[in-house]
Amino acid sequence: MATLSPLLKQATPVLAERGEGVYLYDTDGRRHLDFTAGIGVTNTGHCHPRVVEAAQKQVGTLIHGQYTTVMHEPLLRLTEALGEVLPEGLDSLFYLNSGSEAVEASIRLARHATGRQNIVVFHGSFHGRTMGAAALTTAGTKFRAGIGPLMPGAAIAPFPQAYRYGWSEDEATRFALRELDYLLVTASPASDTAAFVVEPVLGEGGYIPAPPAFLEGLRERADRHGILLIMDEVQTGFGRTGRFWGHQHAAARPDILVTAKGLASGFPLSAIAAPTALMEKARPGSQGGTYGGNAVACAAALATLRVVQDEDLPGNAARQGARLADGLRKVAADHPAIGDVRGLGLMQASEFTTPDGEPDAETAQRAHKAAADRGLLLLTCGAYGNVVRMIPALIVTEAQIDDGLALWSAAVADAVG
Repeated sequence: MATLSPLLKQATPVLAERGEGVYLYDTDGRRHLDFTAGIGVTNTGHCHPRVVEAAQKQVGTLIHGQYTTVMHEPLLRLTEALGEVLPEGLDSLFYLNSGSEAVEASIRLARHATGRQNIVVFHGSFHGRTMGAAALTTAGTKFRAGIGPLMPGAAIAPFPQAYRYGWSEDEATRFALRELDYLLVTASPASDTAAFVVEPVLGEGGYIPAPPAFLEGLRERADRHGILLIMDEVQTGFGRTGRFWGHQHAAARPDILVTAKGLASGFPLSAIAAPTALMEKARPGSQGGTYGGNAVACAAALATLRVVQDEDLPGNAARQGARLADGLRKVAADHPAIGDVRGLGLMQASEFTTPDGEPDAETAQRAHKAAADRGLLLLTCGAYGNVVRMIPALIVTEAQIDDGLALWSAAVADAVG
């Protein structure tokens, strides 16, 4: 008898049978308020009717049209539609299956385009688990330990984690940019550095938004030194932060954008976008794959994009995210065990700390479990596992936000005794 790998631990005890909107229903018929959205994937909610209809229709006509062998309409239509929402100038797309693959494709492109090797990432980053992506991931040692040697050429600079440092956001930003400048004259010479890779909001690293001045500082240094700026929008993209792309909270355009997760409402699809002149610098044979740009996934992604636009889900994420953040701060005000509340749009987190400011993973885990017991599904993150994050679907309503906050307040009260 075969079983799943023992390393695949569930974050919640739910055996899901079906999903609808922001709810999951288990095999006993119990309804759970899902504030995980499949780790930021089901932005349009579980089984949005328009996405389901598009996928069902496509399954009946063409499932797999390998896109370096034949071309298919869903891929062409999706590419045209994405041109409406991608940052200006990013007019060429390459499709893959997962965020990790897309990150590695962006690194390959950056190295080809610049003729340089080094890649600078930032403390707390999560860019994937594959060998190249793991070399760029610093959200926790569990993603890197025991698999070395990792891909060479990765250099790590500080991310402006104001709460961790005990500084203001401005102080943390000045420090991070100053240390990046130091890195470029010590460990990773600017002339050898191909790209900066950054998440507009650290995901696994603790749901820490990048201050606009930090992203703008990266853009300025990239321009000054001929370095490419890669925005990893795998979790922040498609409206989650209250703008269509997370980097749009700052005046900092990317040279390469990476997207996945919310792109296709749960179907495996990812992509990188870059200017055609830059994409043309990739070497022949460096882009391809058996399943990338799958016809069903592309049909679902096109339907997803239209739902996001027609229902103004970025706007709803901004409004409901503000309501969620305000409610989380009120819970934190009643419970000193929560040291910080932060996020952008519908990426919100509560960080648990001890009275002396140290990470408190034990209380965070108790609160997480108590929430699940009450029917609210959440996830943890952060290097110490002491951050509880909320990632509801972008269709979430005021009433559902309020329900989630009530359940969270009770769960925290249970956790702190």
